[in-house]
Amino acid sequence: MSTQNNDSRVKISTRDRMNVSWRTTFVQANWNYERMHNVGFAYVLAPIIRKLYKSKEDRRDALQRHLEFVNTHPYLHAPIFGVVLALEEEKANGAEIDDMAIQGVKIGMMGPLAGVGDPIFWGTLRPIIGAFAATFALNGSFLGPIIFFALWNLIRIFFMWYTQELGYVSGNEITKDLEGGILQKLTTGASILGMFVMGVLVPRWTTMNFPLVISQLENDSQSMVDFQELADMANANAVTVDKLREVTTQIMDGLNINETTVQTLGDVFNELLPGLMPLLLTLAAMYLMKKKNVSAITLIFGIFILGIVLNALGVMG
Repeated sequence: MSTQNNDSRVKISTRDRMNVSWRTTFVQANWNYERMHNVGFAYVLAPIIRKLYKSKEDRRDALQRHLEFVNTHPYLHAPIFGVVLALEEEKANGAEIDDMAIQGVKIGMMGPLAGVGDPIFWGTLRPIIGAFAATFALNGSFLGPIIFFALWNLIRIFFMWYTQELGYVSGNEITKDLEGGILQKLTTGASILGMFVMGVLVPRWTTMNFPLVISQLENDSQSMVDFQELADMANANAVTVDKLREVTTQIMDGLNINETTVQTLGDVFNELLPGLMPLLLTLAAMYLMKKKNVSAITLIFGIFILGIVLNALGVMG
């Protein structure tokens, strides 16, 4: 494909990009378990694709490459859209950019951005704005919900617009150095960062409980908290502050409070490596999806059935 001259170049205008930013609000409108935000992603780009590509085949191919799996924080789609706009613009104007390059940038960016968006927006910004607005509501002012709605959406709109523009500018720089391998470097670096983020989030978001009892040992009386003396003193209405302090100290020193020590299968796994089983489950799911082409829906139902079976056997709870 030959590069077109400047007079015949198709250009994405500021108004076009503003339209994309507005449509990003609805990126989750057709969320699905198999490919997550893919339909919303294609919806956001549909007017741009219609402008950039003139033939029916080119438009079809462009929509098809954006119907692949994509998922990140809904607000952090904005910088991804910015980069994709730049890449699609250059591709439509003759640059040698293949589908895998565009898809690779999306995949490389969406993982790290998802890990950034949740703690910033859901974990920090929303509670802060909510607490500020709640002070008005608690005082009986109707401004509470209005302030929350206005502040949240102003921040969201400006953030999505400026990060999209940042992505668009950066995307243009990327396309100028395709032969230098910058796309590959960006994708590789973002993928590595994404793996670090996943390593942190997997044990936090995934909980697996294994209550199956492996061993049960009687505790020596010398290693137990002396509750009997405390009970006798309570019956005689003679409990002293010193005795309460003594019992509290015994508990803080790690003395046993039960007559037996029970070790479960979950305790064994956690002693080996905390979060080991959620990590192995995640790696197994990734392997089946990537190497064996198992669909996400099949995996979801498979994990659901496995959990029921292991729960019935008493292995998981």
